[in-house]
Amino acid sequence: MAGIFNRLFKAGEAEAHSLVDKLEDPIKMSEQAVRDLRKDLQESLKSLAEVKSLAIRMSKDADDAKRLAGDYERKAMLLLQKGQSGDVEAGEAERLAMEALSRKEEAAARALQTTQQAQTQNQMVANLQNNVNDLKSKVASYENDLVMLKARARTANATRKINQRLSNVDTKGTVALLERMKDKVSEEEALSQAYGEMADSGSSIDDEIDKALLSGGPSKAEDSLAQLKSKMGIS
Repeated sequence: MAGIFNRLFKAGEAEAHSLVDKLEDPIKMSEQAVRDLRKDLQESLKSLAEVKSLAIRMSKDADDAKRLAGDYERKAMLLLQKGQSGDVEAGEAERLAMEALSRKEEAAARALQTTQQAQTQNQMVANLQNNVNDLKSKVASYENDLVMLKARARTANATRKINQRLSNVDTKGTVALLERMKDKVSEEEALSQAYGEMADSGSSIDDEIDKALLSGGPSKAEDSLAQLKSKMGIS
């Protein structure tokens, strides 16, 4: 497994955090670590295939040796039978039968040894298969972690930018400016109201003056009526 990945994911938590803090780009380093893991997985699968192939060949060699031992035993029996029947001289038949049995023992010993080696190899295959399965699981897990890490990094980056913008805002200055604007608007409103009251007051005085002037003498109709009465001699 790649060295950087071992340090990132197998070191102690404090050491891992310290290492990540020193990385210029944790996302890129994590991506490289996952790529290294995938490469390790491919190499492990290749090794597993080679070990399986060797185990299969050993099992086949063991079976071949067992069959060969059986063949030599049958040949020894046939030789003894031919010696008994006279087809082969008895002494020669026994000599050849002994040679066949000797070869049988060699084949049987080789079969036993190869069988034991095949069993050991098969156990190695089982262990390696477990390791490969574990590595597959870790690769899948770390790939998912990397996806989450990227999402968290984007969120953290966006949050940091927003907080930086907020930290640059002069809150006190903004509040003070708003307060000054409120005071200014209040002053303008009060001044407008004062001018309105003054305008209303001026209009009322003019109305009173006009009314007083009009009510001070007779109207034109009253003058005409008085003249008509005088002409007719009516008092």
